[in-house]
Amino acid sequence: MSSPEIPPARPEISVVIPLFNEEESLRPLHARLTEVLAARGAPYEILFINDGSGDKSGEIIDALAEEDACVGVIHFRRNFGKAAGLDAGFRAARGRFVFTMDADLQDDPKEIPRFLDKLDEGFDVVSGWKQKRHDPLDKTLPSKVFNFVVSRVSGLTLNDFNCGFKAYRAEALSQLNLYGELHRYVPVLLHWQGFRVGEMVVEHHPRKFGVSKYGVERMAKGFFDLLTVLLNTRYRTRPLHLFGFTGLLFGVSGFLILSYLSLLWFLGMGPIGGRPLLFLGVLLVIFGGQLISTGLLGELINRGQQSDHRAYVIRAHRAPRGGDDA
Repeated sequence: MSSPEIPPARPEISVVIPLFNEEESLRPLHARLTEVLAARGAPYEILFINDGSGDKSGEIIDALAEEDACVGVIHFRRNFGKAAGLDAGFRAARGRFVFTMDADLQDDPKEIPRFLDKLDEGFDVVSGWKQKRHDPLDKTLPSKVFNFVVSRVSGLTLNDFNCGFKAYRAEALSQLNLYGELHRYVPVLLHWQGFRVGEMVVEHHPRKFGVSKYGVERMAKGFFDLLTVLLNTRYRTRPLHLFGFTGLLFGVSGFLILSYLSLLWFLGMGPIGGRPLLFLGVLLVIFGGQLISTGLLGELINRGQQSDHRAYVIRAHRAPRGGDDA
C-alpha cells in the first residue's frame, strides 16, 4: 500500500509576474529572483502569466518551470491585459505574502526584503514609488498628472499609482476582481475595504530589452476606470449621492435660468422663445432629471443585491464562548 502524498508546504512568498513579449529579460529576471528568494531560506513560488505573447516568452517560461520546481506558469489564449494577468496570478498564488512586479527588469528583486520589513510595520499593502524614473518625458509627465488627480479623487495619497512593484498580505487580495485597467487602482480598492496601504521608494532601472507596451491611450482608459473605481468604492452603496447631487446641480441651474426668462416675459421685456438661454435651461432641467432617475434606479438595484453581497469586510470574528449548561 502506497503512502499518501504529502501536500507541498505553503510558500511564504508568491511573486506574480504578468508578461507580454519579454523574451530577453525572463531568464535574467528568474536568476535575480531566485538569488534573493533562496537566500531567505523560506518556501517561495514564482508565477509567470503569459498574456498572449507572440515571441518566445511562452517557451522560455515553460523551460524555466521544467528546470525549477518553484516556477509556475499560466498561459492566456490571447492578450487580455495586465489586470487580467494579475487577477489570474492572485487566484493562483498560495503565499502568505504576494508580490507583483514587471518582467522588463526595471524592478529590482533586491527590494523584496525591504517590502517585507514595511509589511511588518502593520501595513497590508505596500506600493513601490519610482522616485527616480528612467523613462522618457512622455511617460513621466502624464504619470505625475495622473497620480495627482487619483490622489485627490480617491482619498488615498500615493506618489506612484502606476508602479507595478507592490507587496500584499494574501488576505487583502481575497475579494479583488480585476479587469480593464483596474490594476492601477488596487491600492485604492483595498484602501476602501479598510486595509492599511503604505508606500516606499524603490530603485528603478532603465529598460534594457524590448519597448514599453503602454501608450498615451492608457491615460484615457485609466481615467474612465477611475470613475468605475469611485462607483465601486465611495458610491457603491449610495449611487443616489453621486447621480442625485450632480443631477440636482444641473436641475437647479436650469430652473434658475427658466425662472429668469419667465420673469422677463412676465414683465413684458420681449419674447423669450428664440433665446438660446431658453434651450439651455430646458436641457439642464431634463438632464438633471435623468441623472436623478439614474441614481434612483441604482439605489433600487443595489437594494435588490444586498442579500447577495456584503457591503463590508470583516477583519476578525470572535464568537462568544457562552456559559456552562446548568
